[in-house]
Amino acid sequence: MTGDRGWSDEPTPKRYPWQDDEYQPRQRRGTPSEHGFQPPPRTQNTRPLPDEDQQTTPRPKPPKKLTVTRVAWFRSKQLSQQAVAAFRRAAHADGAKKSGMSSVTYAVMMNYAADAAMAVALANTLFFSAASAESKTKVALYLLITVAPFALIAPVIGPLLDKIQRGRRLALAASCVLRIGLSVVMALNFDNWLLYPAALGSMVLSKSFTVLKSAITPRVLPPEITLSKTNARMTVFGLAAGAVFGAFAAGFANLFGSPGALWFTAVLCLVNAVLCMRIPAWVEVTEGEVPAALRSRKPGKRPMSRHIVVSLWGNGTIRVLTGFLTLFAAFVVREQTEGDAVRQLLLLGVIAGAAGIGSFLGNAIGARQQFGKPDEVVLGCVGTALAATIVAAALPGLVTAAIVGLLGATASALAKVSLDAVIQDDLPEESRASAFGRSETILQLTWVFGGALGVLLPPTFWVGFLVVAVLLALGLTQTWMSRNGTSLHRLVRRAAPATP
Repeated sequence: MTGDRGWSDEPTPKRYPWQDDEYQPRQRRGTPSEHGFQPPPRTQNTRPLPDEDQQTTPRPKPPKKLTVTRVAWFRSKQLSQQAVAAFRRAAHADGAKKSGMSSVTYAVMMNYAADAAMAVALANTLFFSAASAESKTKVALYLLITVAPFALIAPVIGPLLDKIQRGRRLALAASCVLRIGLSVVMALNFDNWLLYPAALGSMVLSKSFTVLKSAITPRVLPPEITLSKTNARMTVFGLAAGAVFGAFAAGFANLFGSPGALWFTAVLCLVNAVLCMRIPAWVEVTEGEVPAALRSRKPGKRPMSRHIVVSLWGNGTIRVLTGFLTLFAAFVVREQTEGDAVRQLLLLGVIAGAAGIGSFLGNAIGARQQFGKPDEVVLGCVGTALAATIVAAALPGLVTAAIVGLLGATASALAKVSLDAVIQDDLPEESRASAFGRSETILQLTWVFGGALGVLLPPTFWVGFLVVAVLLALGLTQTWMSRNGTSLHRLVRRAAPATP
């Protein structure tokens, strides 16, 4: 049927409510899908949003005119941006940004960078000038100025940490600010005696920074990873930063001399002071904290377990080797290559490079692996260091010294990872910060003892490694006996004749 209005016999198409002019808002009348209507799918040109820790990096635009120089610049810029993005993802992984661990990692990296820059600046002065001294008096004076004060200052740091309830970030930043002043003093007095006490103070402040960092690390621990992996990751980042900024410091030393590298060190310390103050404020909270001690009968202190004591004995034994090799190698190389500065730096670079690779390898393995029996790992590390030292004593030379540096640094890193794991497992959260500060103090002292041996012993490879091998054997025995609940001290007391 048709009418005046041109209607046809076809049925009137059905109209849905949302097609009416009087259609109410969707939340009151329902959506089209609720009324049986499925609209056709639409393609959307959208990408997922990045994660909270993921940083979007703008891609550089390619050059309009292609030349070799512009293409090389574009490619280097692209690779640099990709490297920075990968570094940020690694530093913020496992919730590190949210917990504050990434801020501590940046500060640790800059401390390693400052140490590397200062080592490059002083490579031709502190070690070699003392190594050329022939009299025992001069060698003893060098030891007194550069090494011995560690043994006096290190025992103070641990107890002081237990008393500092507020201001640990400020203490970290203050150590960096003081290093700025000492770097300036060294740069302005590079050719006179003020260089030595300033260098000593800078090294002491660097060790103090390490102990302070160990005390605040448990407060920024992400729930996704363990404390041992956290420390291993920080060390890996620190070694990488030391290698990169050490190369920059070498460039400054080549262009402007050693004072130029020291001015660069001052700049790095300034940056580190700023990074320390950007560490989250919750690292200052110490309510309910219980100090830890090796053996304490005093109320209010928690004694460390036997497993922690075993790990400390093993780690301290290996630190004797690493401290010894650090200074002993400089004296031996100076003795064997008198007057040839280029060869001296080359040979020392081989030993130092092997030790750096070993430390990086050990921490990289520790960051990825989880050891079920830390005591056995520590004993194995001490045994490996002892075996390498015996081989170096039997076959003295640069190659075996480099092997000792490689294996010793790897063993030291793995043993330290095991020590961190034991402290986390055996102590409650309120005592971990104190335990880490105390343990780091002990390790610094044993390193100083090894460095003192490296200065006092004659610069002959087989003599030095033989003496250290004997000490490592005693340390391995003490570590084994501590695991069984006894010690060499008790054994000696039992064997001593009774006094009338």
